[in-house]
Formats: sequence, C-alpha cells, structure tokens
Amino acid sequence: MNLRAYLSLFAARFKMLLQYRAAAIAGFGTQLFWGLIRVMILEAFFRNGAATAQPMSLAETITYVWLGQAFFVMIPYSSNPDPEIRNMMRSGSVAYEMARPLDLWGLWYARAIAARSAPVLLRALPMFAVAVPFFGMALPPSGASALAWAVAMVGALLLVSAFSTLLTVSLLWTVSGDGIARLAPSLVLIASGMIVPIPLFPDWAQPILAALPFGGMADAPFRLYMGHLPPEAAPLIVAKQLLWTAAFALAGRALLARGVRRLVVQGG
Repeated sequence: MNLRAYLSLFAARFKMLLQYRAAAIAGFGTQLFWGLIRVMILEAFFRNGAATAQPMSLAETITYVWLGQAFFVMIPYSSNPDPEIRNMMRSGSVAYEMARPLDLWGLWYARAIAARSAPVLLRALPMFAVAVPFFGMALPPSGASALAWAVAMVGALLLVSAFSTLLTVSLLWTVSGDGIARLAPSLVLIASGMIVPIPLFPDWAQPILAALPFGGMADAPFRLYMGHLPPEAAPLIVAKQLLWTAAFALAGRALLARGVRRLVVQGG
C-alpha cells in the first residue's frame, strides 16, 4: 500500500475543507446557541432534581456539554455517508473512483478522516476561546489528563471515520442512502453521550452502552478531559477504540469487496 498517496489525498482534502470559513462561523454560532440551551436544561435538572448525589457534578456536566459542542462536527452527527460519494453512486461516476490505482476503502477512509478533522479546527478553537472564560467550561485538571484526552481524541477520530466509511460502503446496496443517513446519526448521538452524558443514564443501560463502540467516540475522551476518568484509564480506552476501528475496517472491506463484484454502472 502506497501510504504517501493516501497522505497526499488527505492533505489535499484537508486544505480544501479549511476554505469553508463562513460555514464554520455559522456552525459555531449554531452550536454555541444549542450549547447554552443544553446547559440551562441540565442546570434545571441538577437544581430541581432529587437530592441524591449524581454520578457527575454540574460543573463536570457543563464542561462535557461544551466539549460536545466543540467537537460536534467530528463526533458523531457527521458519521452519515459522504455526500460526494452518495452523488457518485447516483450518477455512476463512482466508476472513476474504482479506476484509481488505490485501495478504494483506504481512499474513502482518508476522505472521512479529513472531513472530520479540518472543520474541527475551524469550530473547536473558537468554542474553547468563548466557553472557557464565559460559559463555565473548565480546563483539564492536570497535564496527564490533557495528554490522555488528546490521545483518546485521535482514537475517536479513527473510530468514527472507520464507522463512517462502513456507512459509505453501504451505499452500494441502496438507491439514495437517505435511510442510513437518518438512522445512524440518531443512534450514535444517543449512544455516544452527545445528547445525555452516559454517566447520567440509568444503571440498567450502563453495561449495554459500555459494550457498544459509540462511547469511545465522545464520552470516554470527554471524561478523560475532565478528570472524571483517571489518566491511567486511557490505555484501555484507546485499545477499545482501536479494536472497534479494526472491526469496522474489516467489515467495511468485506462489504466493499462484495459490493464491487455486484456493482453495475449504467450510462455512457
């Protein structure tokens, strides 16, 4: 495998996506607005709920919410299929992708990583700059927590990109891809903790959510950032992320190999 070719493709797409500054500004404003709404809802929950101790403090929950808003474009709503590849499937121009002297799954995986990393730089940095001094977002309690969070976020990027690529491969079996584009984000948003932090779920749901891969996309890295999980938990978290990344990659490659054999491109 020519790794340089995939790195070049990633770099080119990364630079192209950095040009969408107006979209990033609009997205930042939207995420700031919804972040404030979620913070107010959770504040009402903590202040008017039962007197029993919660598994996360209000301050930790507020930081968790702002982390979710900062990385929303990467995790996990954008896990639906690549819109450009969806258009290629409809028009038949996917044949040009197949004609490239590159591994097709690796090509789409590189696109997915670029699509989830470039927009984050345009939105996450302003979110930190605003949420930390003005809206209650805390910084990591120690350098070890910050390092563990950074490593886990790289694992989250690889994981969500592998999952997204698997969804993109599923387009070989659909007409438009709208179904999977609607269902998958709803599942991932809930199971990753982006709607409600996973520690606040009922006890009966905790083992189920812990067994699924989606917590590694948001919940586990965020809790490392806050110190809710100790830095010593990072190796196990990253190992689980990489294991699920490999599983999604193997499934994606198997489906792609089968789909390419049955693909028929009409037109001329």
